[in-house]
Amino acid sequence: MEWLETPAGRMPRISSEIGFNDRLGACKARWGIGRMSYMVPPGLYAIGRPTAEAPVLVTANYKMSYDIIRRTLTGRNVWLLVLETYGINVWCAAGKGTFGTGELVRRVTATGLAQVVSHRRLILPILGAPGVAAHQVAQRCGFSVSYAAIRAADLPEYLDNGMVTTPAMQQLTFTLYERLVLVPVELVMALKSVAIVAGAALLLVAALGGLTAGIAALLAYLGAVLAGIVAGPLLLPWLPGRSFSVKGAAAGLIWSGAFYLLAGGRAWGVPAAMALFLALPAVSAFHTLNFTGCSTYTSRSGVKKEMRIALPVMGGALLASAVLLLVGRLL
Repeated sequence: MEWLETPAGRMPRISSEIGFNDRLGACKARWGIGRMSYMVPPGLYAIGRPTAEAPVLVTANYKMSYDIIRRTLTGRNVWLLVLETYGINVWCAAGKGTFGTGELVRRVTATGLAQVVSHRRLILPILGAPGVAAHQVAQRCGFSVSYAAIRAADLPEYLDNGMVTTPAMQQLTFTLYERLVLVPVELVMALKSVAIVAGAALLLVAALGGLTAGIAALLAYLGAVLAGIVAGPLLLPWLPGRSFSVKGAAAGLIWSGAFYLLAGGRAWGVPAAMALFLALPAVSAFHTLNFTGCSTYTSRSGVKKEMRIALPVMGGALLASAVLLLVGRLL
């Protein structure tokens, strides 16, 4: 690593080039492999050869955020102030308070930033605003806070246009691709619990109705999980309802109908068919509800309200389906 001499001491000078190991690390993080330890040391970094007049941009020490910023700023001379967010991205860290006023002030002080630059302006991502009180930052360390853009890709335009944020830079999107890249980590996070429930369902149903019935129950459950984790998020704008649980239930209902037809459900009794159409949408609804933490437009209070309503309904549907299966066995 190269170093740049400053009045506050040597600062690491980093490359804007993203190498194979960086891409591999990002791919692993997308799949939840080493996700919570994918970070860089906090501190002040030089991109290019910044002078005392160069702008200071602020980001989190989640390495994917760090890599996106430095790649976007290729060919520029800027300072990058990296906060200690314990490997959490800017938006989530702002909600947790680690990308916040206290850490920003501490990092400005610890790096001796006031000695490194002649101006007193920090450029933050808009998604970090919930965690930072700009007036307190100014009072405590003398630096003003400006919010640049939501997307790192807009930073070159922001810097070239005199650090002016356009309306387009403030628009938050949640496109099909942006939802798709979040699916792998959701799958990995659910893997352990899904494996336990799937094994229990296979053994229980096989004991009651034979191996064929057990395998059918396993496939029905796994399909409902995928409907909730994959289909629900990808089809989010087109599924009915506003709440994620309702959208997930709709995806699960579609899967229930498909499985009923594919598995010869017309030969089943009424209790078994009713149990299917109660249990599978509940499973899908639960997993799509988990996706609220990845979305760009849910609020903490809204999620809590939805959970208070949706979780008892899901539990009731699963309980009712179990009762119906027992009734079907007795008839």
